[in-house]
Amino acid sequence: MAEMTSYPAGTFCWVDLATNAPEAAKTFYGEIFGWTSEDLATEYEVPYSILKRNGKRAAALYEMAPEQGAFPYWASYVRVMDVQASAEQAVELGGRLVMPAVDVMQLGRMAFIQDPTGAVLGLWEPGSLFGAEIDNTEGARSWSELQTRNTKAATRFYQDLFGWTARTSKSLMDGRYTLFELDGKEVGGMIELDAQWGSMPPNWSIYFGVEDCDRAIDTTKRLGGSVVMDPMEVPNVGRFAFLGDPQGAIFAVIQH
Repeated sequence: MAEMTSYPAGTFCWVDLATNAPEAAKTFYGEIFGWTSEDLATEYEVPYSILKRNGKRAAALYEMAPEQGAFPYWASYVRVMDVQASAEQAVELGGRLVMPAVDVMQLGRMAFIQDPTGAVLGLWEPGSLFGAEIDNTEGARSWSELQTRNTKAATRFYQDLFGWTARTSKSLMDGRYTLFELDGKEVGGMIELDAQWGSMPPNWSIYFGVEDCDRAIDTTKRLGGSVVMDPMEVPNVGRFAFLGDPQGAIFAVIQH
């Protein structure tokens, strides 16, 4: 999969970065992923910057508001048919509404929910923005992974909310890795946070495709970022690492 023109309901369609240093972030990620940026005027005081690779929409970033906290973060969005209905359903299933459904200019409607295990996720009902124009390729979102301390509760929640099914992968993490599927196609993964993860909060992590994992690590360090987790090689999957940008937002890179 590479170029996209639409996303089925229940699949990841978009990612964006809330940051306290948008111009610095544009430079940093531009060097790693080859992104250029295009600022869209908004109803707020700050623009919404679309990040593109080879002219194709891959992600976005914006300057975070004080009420969003002190730490920059990447957010993931799942495509839904009716964002209001999905948000209400999430609450009925034991989740929490973090941000009620709201119109995003003519781009679409969005809401943020927190699943019963604590991970936050965006919901997206498309308007003129259906999502990323490239996916599962270099310079784009390549994988989404839930890291949580209660995999059973998370499985029930997402199965009821999006229609996902879960199966354990015998070949990954000695059978401890869960794959989420929709209509027989993989949409994301899940791992259980144990003691070795320390105090890391439950989250949806984003993996971005790169041509060379080690080069992405070197570039990250050269530009003032950090290595959060050293690179690992997984047979038949690829080489990946978790990194932090200079402002502290965490993301992963993967070389297939």
